[in-house]
Amino acid sequence: MKAKPRIQLSQQTESTKGLIYAVLCYLIWGLFPLYWMPLLGMMSTEQMMAQRVVWTALFCLFLILALKQYGPILAVLKKPRTLLIIMLTGSILSANWLIYLYAISIHEVLQSSLGYFMSPLITLVLGRIFFKEKLTQVKTIAVSLVALGVLWLIFLYGDIPWLSLGISATFGVYALLRKLAPLPALPGLTVETFTMLPFALAYLAYVQHKGDLVFWQLDLFPLLILLGTGVITTVPLLLFAAGAKRISLANMGMIQYISPTIQFLLGLFVFHEAFDMNRFIGFVWVWLGIAIFVWGSRRSKA
Repeated sequence: MKAKPRIQLSQQTESTKGLIYAVLCYLIWGLFPLYWMPLLGMMSTEQMMAQRVVWTALFCLFLILALKQYGPILAVLKKPRTLLIIMLTGSILSANWLIYLYAISIHEVLQSSLGYFMSPLITLVLGRIFFKEKLTQVKTIAVSLVALGVLWLIFLYGDIPWLSLGISATFGVYALLRKLAPLPALPGLTVETFTMLPFALAYLAYVQHKGDLVFWQLDLFPLLILLGTGVITTVPLLLFAAGAKRISLANMGMIQYISPTIQFLLGLFVFHEAFDMNRFIGFVWVWLGIAIFVWGSRRSKA
């Protein structure tokens, strides 16, 4: 009888840890535009992307060896179908990273935030199309409102949000395919980045041949930022995995909107991007759809 409070206390402690891990993860992802700011204008988006892949792959390899998590990787190498899916997710992840970095480099952080606001609902639509997953009435209304917001931006505001659509679509397809090849967070990212590594190295070799490679000529602070891209890419993913193990998916669903909210505020108040009433109305439709989606998710878990 005396053991019950200890078990409950242990569960509460784990839930608290999970909440902290999840919040830290989405805070870091939300602040990503600030991290890349020192490198903007110093190199092309493509070179930032290639260098990010290289340093992420090296940091992942270091962690895999240090934590001895190479078992799942060796297992994947023996499964051609799973390996093929991981190679595909790696290419889609690289596309997502490239679009996101491009959005930051041209000061379209608001568009990137819209993309990540829409991502969960895009995932729902893709699940319905490819896995025949059912959409409840509430989720259908939520998706319809998001679609209305996008249509508003296209036809009434006259601005096709290509970057938002690209970010949300690549993220949604990535999440969809990762269901087909479940791997722990670190081994999964390691295999994905190593599938991208040859292309990244080939591109950097080409840039070096042209005399445009940017590395040693950087000042100390931008150089440290560049070297740290592996850490800043990997750590949030590990925090996400640790948080997801300890708290409910409903809570994770609520917390995930911290990231695009921070990005939206950065785009508005730090990058000073244009945001008039017409564009605001388009965002409001999307936010309304998300609010209904979150309310419906919480209600179904109650």
